[in-house]
Amino acid sequence: MIGLVDGNNFFVSCERVVDPRLNGKPVAVLSNNDGCCVSRSNEFKALGIPMGTPYFQLKDRMERDGLIFRSSNYELYGDLSRRIVSILRKESVAVEQYSIDEAFIFPPSTAKKDLNGYGKRLRAKILQWVGIPCGIGFATTKTLAKIANHIGKKRPDGVFVMPDDPTPILSKLPVEEIWGIGRRLSVTLHQHGIHTAEQFRNESDEVIRHLGSVVTLRTAMELRGIPCVEADHDEDPKSISCSRSFGEPVTTLEGLSESIASFTAQAAEKLRRHGLLAAGVNIYAQYGKACEQTWADKTVIFPHPTDATNEMLQAIQQEIGALFVDGLRYRKSGMVFLGLEKAGTARQQDLFSQTPSQENSKLYQVVDTLNARYGKGKVFSASEGIGENRSWKMKREMLSRRATTNWGELIVVH
Repeated sequence: MIGLVDGNNFFVSCERVVDPRLNGKPVAVLSNNDGCCVSRSNEFKALGIPMGTPYFQLKDRMERDGLIFRSSNYELYGDLSRRIVSILRKESVAVEQYSIDEAFIFPPSTAKKDLNGYGKRLRAKILQWVGIPCGIGFATTKTLAKIANHIGKKRPDGVFVMPDDPTPILSKLPVEEIWGIGRRLSVTLHQHGIHTAEQFRNESDEVIRHLGSVVTLRTAMELRGIPCVEADHDEDPKSISCSRSFGEPVTTLEGLSESIASFTAQAAEKLRRHGLLAAGVNIYAQYGKACEQTWADKTVIFPHPTDATNEMLQAIQQEIGALFVDGLRYRKSGMVFLGLEKAGTARQQDLFSQTPSQENSKLYQVVDTLNARYGKGKVFSASEGIGENRSWKMKREMLSRRATTNWGELIVVH
């Protein structure tokens, strides 16, 4: 059996952990640059405000309906997510984190006789130790576990175990609510008389493959109880990237350079955490109006595969000028590492090149340790910019305290 653990209204629940005054009130967390609602409390949902509603459309309702908004506090959400996963790793055989608020778990053999009780104990432990309410669903496949989780989140105890014959449940589930069935595909399925998960499961392989793809067929097989979505336990990421929309348009080379340097430094920390090296990086910037999606990009190859931020920035700084045109208004920038490989992997060296030094890698291991101990960004490269007045920084005007990752913002009990 496979379980899916999913934090209820995760971002809002995290905000309530550090500010209990938000309990019972209509709260929403906003997207980057305080754009639109991406997480809503049950009280907020009860007011009929859809997911994705822009913040500017709701300002007039703040006083009338008591709406409360928070900027996305990724430092807080990431830390609480890691705490939940650490509990899951201790209480299960294996964990596959699917997103910041979802993880598939493989229960120990001792729990299989009473999955419902195991789920309740696990849920209670997460609530007590971290403060996040979760829904937990168990089934024979990941796709069925997603459905079980959806049901569990609506139950008082938060847990649901899919019965051996899920037909009664699938017969009532609209096909568009199946994990992996997108809006476009659901329209196609409806046109061919497939409206429920049961109908989709029972359709022939030939018809499903004709209407969709191999992935669509795998989804149908999962509904039949045949595991087809491969496990990905603790595998290294296939790619590492970082990008953000700017708080306000950037019109200077200095601002563009600082943003790319900052994003590269953040991604490099993740690279080191996985014990990987990058052979190069693709840097890019978007300019003009949002609807135009006009991009400039440049690929930079490092002298040798590296995980040292200073070596990366030295190579990148020489090329950022190729992205910048005076007079343009840049809205976003980002980077993607290329050629990832495990540190220590044997490789063919250039006959005339010097053996890469490990000193810089060791230096940034110390930097990562310091930032982990004293707070993210305490030690950084000057090329990332200094101070909080960097115009490219993401707008977070309603940011809550980073109470679990920043010494200066710890909760004080009087």
